[in-house]
Amino acid sequence: MNGFRQFVRRSAMTLLFFAALTATFQSVSGVEAKTVLHSFPNVLSVGHPPVWELKERAKNSQHSPPRLEDHFDWSKYPSVEVIATGYTAGAESTGKTPDHPEYGITYSGVRVKRDLYSTIAADLSVFPLGTILFIPGYGFGVVADKGGAIKGNRIDLYYETVEDVYKYWGKRKVHVYVVQKGDGTLSEEELKRLNEDETMQVFRQQYLQSKS
Repeated sequence: MNGFRQFVRRSAMTLLFFAALTATFQSVSGVEAKTVLHSFPNVLSVGHPPVWELKERAKNSQHSPPRLEDHFDWSKYPSVEVIATGYTAGAESTGKTPDHPEYGITYSGVRVKRDLYSTIAADLSVFPLGTILFIPGYGFGVVADKGGAIKGNRIDLYYETVEDVYKYWGKRKVHVYVVQKGDGTLSEEELKRLNEDETMQVFRQQYLQSKS
């Protein structure tokens, strides 16, 4: 009988200890003990991340910047395969130096720009001035310029420096999406309106931050 009483006393002390431990853990961490206990099988199972790691991944993904590539259904738009290269406003691409009166001015008359909607060059018989393309890995490009070597399904993507051309693009074969076919004109006002569209500012910040 004494042995049984001693067993009961020890069992009760053990239960009280765990109850106190649970209350202390919950008050300090704010996490219910059952949440931790439920995560143990995940920790022990091979090849599966623990529950708190999955929650952390989900939290991080919610805070990651949205990508244009993932945000829209680009399959709705006509797709064209092109060879895309990068160019700058400098002498290496245009033959113009900064002291040239038309330095940085495109064939359409607008100034070159790397933004959410950037100025690009194309064969105007394929993509008229004002045509808006979405180029995966680059963003929106608005046809504002032409070039002697830009013939057929070739486009030139504007970057501010030669270093950026090589760092971010180079030369690629890529499928672009024709968002809107141009009417042969493009103005500074239209380009500004596109870049300042309130509904697109969450995407624009990525391009502005990358420039800074």
